[in-house]
Amino acid sequence: MKFVSLKMLLAGLVACTALLPAHADEKAKTFTFGIVPQTAQSKLSRDWSPVLKYLEEKTGYKFQFATARDISMFGNRLAEEKYDFAFMNPRDYTQFHKSNGYEAFAKIKNVKLKGMIVVRNDSPVQKLEDLDDKELVFPSQAFAADTVLRAVLREKNINVIPHFVASHDTVYRNIAKGRYAAGGGVMHTFKNTAPENRDQLRVLWTSEGYTPHAFAAHGRVPRDVVMQVQQVLTEMEKDPIGKKLLKGITAPDGLEAAQNADWDDVRKLLNI
Repeated sequence: MKFVSLKMLLAGLVACTALLPAHADEKAKTFTFGIVPQTAQSKLSRDWSPVLKYLEEKTGYKFQFATARDISMFGNRLAEEKYDFAFMNPRDYTQFHKSNGYEAFAKIKNVKLKGMIVVRNDSPVQKLEDLDDKELVFPSQAFAADTVLRAVLREKNINVIPHFVASHDTVYRNIAKGRYAAGGGVMHTFKNTAPENRDQLRVLWTSEGYTPHAFAAHGRVPRDVVMQVQQVLTEMEKDPIGKKLLKGITAPDGLEAAQNADWDDVRKLLNI
């Protein structure tokens, strides 16, 4: 009978392990999932953590909720490639697809992203031209609620004095308190902001629609992992539990597969 030494046995195990595919241990890996901070971090965690838990249960992978203090910092973290997956605004997607290799794979179904200008209910402002030379507040680095709106105002030769804050909720709160003549937002954050602020505001003007936020993955994430995440997200609406979770992230009609070219309308606006 031929005996195998412990040294030879260990060497054989190492050799076998080396032959395993590189992604064999991906199920044990945790992927960071960054969510753009349109609202307070506590609210984001409340709405998105159950979605990430759902993804974990369906795929077997681990997903760590991540965000940032404000949209500007979130963009910095995208530039530093901190997130494996991210839900990001259209401007950031077009930028960081080009410079950092993020690739879109899904978006909210039946939604166009529209910026809107809100004022207090008792404001004398009735049209955009009434905002000339007024102080307005915008969520810094937001796409529809900042970039689009200020582009429209420039195009119409309406000169405003812009002030920037960290989130959409902060915009609504400042306008409700009468600190600025008007400010920028989008409908889903407006509907979800605190009632004591929302009830004091009215929508003055709404922009045309653009392709909404992108679900994107960094190029380092294995393609088969991305495809599994895409499949689970786009099939959530078929599951009663998943459908309920989708309402929490303002995607009542579900999510659909997406590709990079879907954001060409945004590129046209930004001249990139």
